[in-house]
Amino acid sequence: MKIVFATNNKHKLEEINQLLSNQHEIVSLSDIGCHDDIPEDHDTLQGNALQKARYIKEHFGYDCFADDTGLEVDALDRRPGVYSARYAGPEKDSRKNMEKVLSEMQGISQRKACFRTVIALILNGQEHLFEGRVDGEILTERHGDAGFGYDPIFRPDGYAESFAEMPMEEKNRISHRGRATQKLAEFLKTIAPEMP
Repeated sequence: MKIVFATNNKHKLEEINQLLSNQHEIVSLSDIGCHDDIPEDHDTLQGNALQKARYIKEHFGYDCFADDTGLEVDALDRRPGVYSARYAGPEKDSRKNMEKVLSEMQGISQRKACFRTVIALILNGQEHLFEGRVDGEILTERHGDAGFGYDPIFRPDGYAESFAEMPMEEKNRISHRGRATQKLAEFLKTIAPEMP
């Protein structure tokens, strides 16, 4: 089954393709000729994910799924949350975003945080939501070069490494996006016989 993933983020595409393990043909926004700046102006992850998926369905006609992810830090009143990608400015610079979080966390010993991903799927005229979450803590400095976003400063509970120090397979098994995508994949399996 061919389905549009409403992103041009190559890291997300790699993760999703690995997670769905060739079960489906996942195409990106650029693959369908979408170069629009899709609005994300809701104040919840669910709202943004639905907004992106609805935009693709309305403007391009494809069944699709879209995700929104946020890092929520307890000591920062759950910030950066829905603003995670542009926390340090509209240019969406991961390094600056991490530096801002680390700066705001200086001297704070309570470093609990979580990552949440919400995936919105529009398929056969129906909307579906899938959520994944992983709890952990914010490190005091960057660790590792793999991954993307805030991965170098986030260590999941029960692990000694940051997300950026883990092999992609291991991160995908326990990550917020991995858990949400697993729910998506299980759902797609259940409806596969109905697909044209």
